[in-house]
Amino acid sequence: MGTTTRDTLTAGNEALYEAAFRTGDYTQAEATFTGLLDEARAAGDRALEAAALDRLGMLAHFRTLENDLAQADSGTEERLFRQALSIRREIGDPGGTAESLFGLGLVHQVLHGDWEAAMACFTEALELAEKHGDLLLRSEVHRHIGFYHASGDLESDLALHHLRISHELREELGDPRWIPGGTVALGLAELADGLRDQGLAHVREALRQAREAGLSTQRIGWIEQFLREAEASAGLP
Repeated sequence: MGTTTRDTLTAGNEALYEAAFRTGDYTQAEATFTGLLDEARAAGDRALEAAALDRLGMLAHFRTLENDLAQADSGTEERLFRQALSIRREIGDPGGTAESLFGLGLVHQVLHGDWEAAMACFTEALELAEKHGDLLLRSEVHRHIGFYHASGDLESDLALHHLRISHELREELGDPRWIPGGTVALGLAELADGLRDQGLAHVREALRQAREAGLSTQRIGWIEQFLREAEASAGLP
């Protein structure tokens, strides 16, 4: 994968994240990744093909989150991540394998509600990502493992451990679009663990961060709802 292609992939990711966090317009990102996929298949570039497939899978996932999960097309999303994962295993790309395992884990967790299958993906992804992944991928994998431990009657200390790491990695990354999600997740885990004042402070901080980052009305609304529910549970007016 040449420098120009990497730059195009980076630009596609930037367009994807801008759409997911602010504008909701995936046109540019989709065109970029589709073009790269066509280019990769024409050139026989397996690494680029896998990267484009993975990014199209993540684009589908972001779109799903904005809409009704009950009507989501899980088959398309899962197919894209599985194809990317298969290629990345075949060519021996551990960082890419971790990325696609994470994507497949999202499908199992969010679309199928199958935590057992999701955790199998996330656990393998974490081992690879800690050695070969970037800050964002590592943060995302720790985040969703934290969500697993926060669900039901599982271990809240482990949830806090993973969500703190996730939050710290997002702060190190320094992208203001990603930081509020880490802050609010940490705050909600702290509230669940009985750390009321600390948790409320983090959820309020997340709302401030989201507004300052210019996140979409929908994303700000999610945090506002979390804060209302947290304050109501704490008996605050």
